[in-house]
Amino acid sequence: MVERVLVWTGGGLFVASLAVCASSYLVGFGRRRPWHGWQPLVADVVLFTVFAAHHSVFARDRSKQTIAAMIPPRLLRSCYVWIASTLLVLMCLLWQPVGGALYDVHGAQAVAQAGVQLAGVWLIARSVAKIDALDLAGIRPAANVAGLQVGGPYQLVRHPLYLGWILSVFGTPRMTGDRLLFAVITSSYLVIAIPWEERSLARSFGDAYTRYKLTVRWRLIPFIY
Repeated sequence: MVERVLVWTGGGLFVASLAVCASSYLVGFGRRRPWHGWQPLVADVVLFTVFAAHHSVFARDRSKQTIAAMIPPRLLRSCYVWIASTLLVLMCLLWQPVGGALYDVHGAQAVAQAGVQLAGVWLIARSVAKIDALDLAGIRPAANVAGLQVGGPYQLVRHPLYLGWILSVFGTPRMTGDRLLFAVITSSYLVIAIPWEERSLARSFGDAYTRYKLTVRWRLIPFIY
């Protein structure tokens, strides 16, 4: 019973953290502010680095083995979700306004860029649906999750969720300094993480992932990368 409560509340925290992140990007980061200088920018990069460090450390097999020695393996994903969600909320709440603005388009161009954002959101939703949202939230045990996903958006690129994220954060019709910083540091982390993630997938799925890479050549952007 205690484990079930822990898992489901972790899933709730996961959803709440995504809502806080979306609200920060759409509302807080979209406000028009004067340029605040370089100090807030550095502080925000440090905040994101703390958040990203957890992802990087937790993804290592040695770290997983160490944590598995302290908690039941079935709770590993939930533990990861609890920490990651908490760090994401803290990053958004402690974000220091950078200010400044690059552009604010209107009319047909605004509609076109909003379409890019919506395409990104759709791609994220389709990608999550393929890999199982309950697993992502730490609710469904890993043993019950399907294997390598190669259909749907995964036929376009090997990391469609990341492509969707990049389209969503860069497609905005109003690009403020805060939105640009958030887009750059989060997208850069995803691009840097891809080789490590693919090595982990190769270890997990073996020849199946090798064949998949031969079928879907592009990691993130069709015909480019």
